[in-house]
Amino acid sequence: MVRNGELSSSDVKRVLRGYWWILPITTILLGAAGLGAALVLPKKYTSQTMVLVEQPTVGADYVKPVVTEDLNHRLASMQEQILSRTRLQPIIEKFSLYPKDRDRVHIDDLVERLRSAVMITPMPPTPGTEARQLPGFYVNVTSDNPRTAQKICTEITSMVLAQNADDRQKQVKVTTDFLSQQLEEAKKSLDAQDAKLAQFKRQNFGKLPDQEQTNLNILMGMNTQLEANTQALSRAHQEKAFTESVLSQQEANWKATQTGQNPETAEQQLSALEDQLMNLQARYTPEHPDVIKVKNQIEKLKKQLAAAPKSNAPATSTSQASVSEPPQIQQLRAKLHQDEISITDLAHRESQIQEQIRQLQGRVQASPLVEQQFKELTRNYQTALDFYNDLLKKRQSAGVAGDLESQQQSEQFKIYDPPSLPDQPSFPNKVIFAGGGFGGGFALGLGILFLIARSDKSLHNERDVEFALKLPVLVSVPILDVAANHASHRARLVTTKA
Repeated sequence: MVRNGELSSSDVKRVLRGYWWILPITTILLGAAGLGAALVLPKKYTSQTMVLVEQPTVGADYVKPVVTEDLNHRLASMQEQILSRTRLQPIIEKFSLYPKDRDRVHIDDLVERLRSAVMITPMPPTPGTEARQLPGFYVNVTSDNPRTAQKICTEITSMVLAQNADDRQKQVKVTTDFLSQQLEEAKKSLDAQDAKLAQFKRQNFGKLPDQEQTNLNILMGMNTQLEANTQALSRAHQEKAFTESVLSQQEANWKATQTGQNPETAEQQLSALEDQLMNLQARYTPEHPDVIKVKNQIEKLKKQLAAAPKSNAPATSTSQASVSEPPQIQQLRAKLHQDEISITDLAHRESQIQEQIRQLQGRVQASPLVEQQFKELTRNYQTALDFYNDLLKKRQSAGVAGDLESQQQSEQFKIYDPPSLPDQPSFPNKVIFAGGGFGGGFALGLGILFLIARSDKSLHNERDVEFALKLPVLVSVPILDVAANHASHRARLVTTKA
């Protein structure tokens, strides 16, 4: 009797002693059924091919690949495309698959049946390596005919290789076209920034940051020129004033000589020239032209005074009136005119220098604002230039990667094992079916024995009696096996008589 749903070891032994024959019967029956099912069920054959992924012949350090998507993702995407209806329906028609069902089953169901028969399995990485790249994959196709399975596997494998090459070419083209478009727009932006910068330089010529120090140096030079010009102008005014005084004195002396009012005019003129010479010598060196000229005039006047007593024709006022001005006065007038021209030129030059100084000062004062605007334009131009150069490098790299793709020197799928022609069915597997039958029969036998033990309500010991009656056992009568003792006694007698 099973108490509280728990089997004791004595219960197990008792059930096994009484019903041990159930286990071999269920095991043998279900094992035979599994083997029979393996022989009766329709056969399925699986063709398999192994495709390896060959790495690019040119390292990624030299040519950066355009296709950087993980191979697992690309393989999953290719599998969805290849196993679509538009790709599988031509295979069904090409190999005349499912001829009995094509007239009574919808084409979508046949495509789904073929899709379930195709399996693309990634190859696990080699143990002990740190490479994360997928080394390859398997293509398995299951069919009821081995040759059909091989043909479909070959077709699917070819589609995978062609799809991979086509996807890579398309991605290279899309990337190249995109970079070319972006490069064109970046060039337009760069040209616009370049034009703005050039226009700014033209509008602010002389105010640019790199010209500030030049402006300061020129300003210092202009200040020096202004100071020198101011000094020259002051000297010119002094020369003019001195020449005017000498000229007025010479004219007065000459007029007095011509009218006869002063007979000692020559001596006075000589005295005036000597005074002029002393003034000139105080200001200039003996080699100065004015000093030399006055000395010559004094020498001439002295010669005239020395020759004056020998002259027998006294000059009259009427004849002297017709005499022209002496050369000394003419020279003084010419010098006065030259001084006026020099003063005019120096004054004009001073105005020009002052105007240039005002312009330079305006440039220097405007330099900080111009520098800020120039920095902003330069920064925008440099950003546009860097972006353009970066896109240009990427475009060139994409072009080289495209050349590698066209020359088949990039990542490629290579068939390592061609699609196999199966000689043994992959389904049903006799070993698996037979093993499953034997295991299931043994499990069924154990279940039956457990049910038998659970359903047993007989009492076999004192604990069973106490559990069933809820009363304590007062006396127990041992089993008297009289018949067994009598048979044993008769056996001993027979043995003795013999």
